[in-house]
Amino acid sequence: MKVLLLSTCDIRGGAARAAYRLHQGLRSLSIDSRMLVQEKSSDDWTVIAPQSLIQMGIAKTRATIDALPLRFYRQFDNYGAFFPQWLPDNLPNNIQGIQPDILNLHWISGGFVQIETLKKFKQPIVLTLHDMWAFTGGCHYSQDCDRYTVSCGNCPQLHSHHDQDISRWVWNRKAKAWKDLDLTIVTPSQWLANIAKTSSLIGDRPIHVIPNGIDTEIYRPIDPKIARDLLKLPQDKHLLLFGAMRATSDPRKGWQFLQPTLQLLKQTDWHDRIELVIFGASQPAQAVDLGFPCHYLGQLHDQLSLSVMYAAVDLLLVPSTQDNLPNTVMESISCGTPCVAFKIGGIPEMIQHQQQGYLAKPLDCQDLANGIDWVLNDSHRYHNLRLAARAKAEQEFTQSLQASRYQDLFQKILRLPT
Repeated sequence: MKVLLLSTCDIRGGAARAAYRLHQGLRSLSIDSRMLVQEKSSDDWTVIAPQSLIQMGIAKTRATIDALPLRFYRQFDNYGAFFPQWLPDNLPNNIQGIQPDILNLHWISGGFVQIETLKKFKQPIVLTLHDMWAFTGGCHYSQDCDRYTVSCGNCPQLHSHHDQDISRWVWNRKAKAWKDLDLTIVTPSQWLANIAKTSSLIGDRPIHVIPNGIDTEIYRPIDPKIARDLLKLPQDKHLLLFGAMRATSDPRKGWQFLQPTLQLLKQTDWHDRIELVIFGASQPAQAVDLGFPCHYLGQLHDQLSLSVMYAAVDLLLVPSTQDNLPNTVMESISCGTPCVAFKIGGIPEMIQHQQQGYLAKPLDCQDLANGIDWVLNDSHRYHNLRLAARAKAEQEFTQSLQASRYQDLFQKILRLPT
């Protein structure tokens, strides 16, 4: 069985890392797996990408060109969260040379795969959803909008006031191109599966829930003192970790809830015992007063640095307003670091309330602050939280478990003996 995974990137971004981990897991099962990407950051020979300087230069511009139609919506400013996917591509010819038995599409936005290209593929398609893009008019998370259940248009994210806007155009293109497509859907979380079933675009397709996996030998507990020493972080403070790609600029990641939550903590006995660690973003030119000293780690791309970071902190703070199955949470619990998060999206499938961390009422800063206090104020309880977090990762989110589930699905679709 020869499998080809399509992903805009291989290891840059959460969805890309999840896809690459699956690729590694499949290869560990002796499956002939390859990845085809638009932009390659690893040195893995099994990842196929543009090689000439001209091809790489064109690849880097595709996301910018794909977003050009959004310039007509002057109030829209969240570039990177909405993709029309209208740029033509040459993927069918490229794939013909690889000759895979089955295609597994992951996060394919950023101008990588044109919507209409899917109907040109000759192989069976498994589409893994890392967000909601596949069944919306272009956004990756709909927030409070449910127009995708019928047909998009009058898009609130675009600040549009017309039914026949870009979101309706994108939605109609998907409806036409994918109407008779033999498409199998995989979602990493039950939450996303339930939402996908309400979609007028793909709700009638087979939907399988296969959680993402992680290498628990890389992401594992290590001595916090050693980790803090390596990162030059204080040994005598409780460290709270916050981070994501575009952590401080994407409102879905909850930066706007971070400051009021920390201000509430500042008024308690924790006022001089807590410091904040932020990754995924560098220190801004005009620092925001969060009430506590902050350590900015910037973007960390290698797994060793990430695992050391998780080991160095006392908890991961996740104030996201909508999310699927965040890599940050999976990485954190695999390192034995508890999480405090809003009870939203797929996060409750990773954190059981007061077992691997604390699930606060959605968008309730006071309850989020209560969760931080609850996790930190009892050393015996904190020790048990760390053990439970690691056990959860080992039991439900290993790379080998994810790969074997995909192997079973691929074999079923190809009608191969198991």
